[in-house]
Amino acid sequence: MAKILVTGGCGYIGSHTIVDLLENGFSVISIDDNSRSTAYAVSGIEQITGKKIKNYKVDLKNFDETLAVFQENEDISGVIHFAAYKAVGESVAEPLRYYENNMIGLINLLKCVQEFDIPYFVFSSSCTVYGNPDSIPVTELSPVKKAESPYGATKQMGEEIVADYTKTDGMRAAILLRYFNPVGAHPSAFIGESPVGKPQNLVPAITQTAVGKLPKMMVFGDDYPTRDGSCIRDYIHVCDIARAHTLALQYLVDNKNKTTCDIFNLGSGNGITVLEAIHTFEEVSGVKLNYEIAPRRPGDVVAIYANNDAAVSELGWEIKYDITEMMRTAWAWELKIKAAEEKVKSN
Repeated sequence: MAKILVTGGCGYIGSHTIVDLLENGFSVISIDDNSRSTAYAVSGIEQITGKKIKNYKVDLKNFDETLAVFQENEDISGVIHFAAYKAVGESVAEPLRYYENNMIGLINLLKCVQEFDIPYFVFSSSCTVYGNPDSIPVTELSPVKKAESPYGATKQMGEEIVADYTKTDGMRAAILLRYFNPVGAHPSAFIGESPVGKPQNLVPAITQTAVGKLPKMMVFGDDYPTRDGSCIRDYIHVCDIARAHTLALQYLVDNKNKTTCDIFNLGSGNGITVLEAIHTFEEVSGVKLNYEIAPRRPGDVVAIYANNDAAVSELGWEIKYDITEMMRTAWAWELKIKAAEEKVKSN
């Protein structure tokens, strides 16, 4: 049974990917400093899979602590790297924090991967590398444009670092997975998106407003050149994203005799506006959202969605969840959080 190291394993996408890995015969260990996540995710993973996992509470910026994880687990055969700061708006306000965290963590991790001669590496990237694309849907051959935010810049730099690493001596293979907009939660509602502090992404802002945690939510801009004036995004269920990581690892194993750095878009292939996403949630939940139109947010692109043909044909990826299921599972997760919080208050 191959052992996979998942960084950011207590995070949103990381926790769902660990579930998929465990359900498909891999063993897993995690590194997560819990600065943007909670250890509760480990319990959720274990409830879903019935399997124990170990999380090392380590900051990847600390090389010695990161190295110690590899020294304790010399049988690691692959790494999936999620751990990074990822809020566009925050990166605009605090660019140095983003460059420090996202770049140093990646470099330290790759130093360990190189020292222990680990052959397979999967990098969590983003459609932000495309900037404001010239045409949509974007393919893996679409030009990488100037980043619209420091967050996007760290993903562009990260991809270049990983690609250069695969060209060094030895058998190095990597896959860069460019996510579009992961949303939703595991159907069991044992794990889901739990942003620390005020949510920066659309769907947790929707569900937290609907449940009463936020008095209202903001729609940033209604004057974009789109069908209803709001930004267009490609929303993809987190479980579909998670499945792609397991398939990516298998792809690297199946192509183990070649050095490669392949790129795959992970999106649904459909563009949905922010307002359309809000209206879908209202239909699914029966809750009328209190939202307000606000000025455009720095760093946001106008419209982007994926051509996912490569992931479908090369990885054998299948998309199982539509926007209705994305909203339904996200809402079920939010309601479960609310019930747990109310239970704590009553005790």
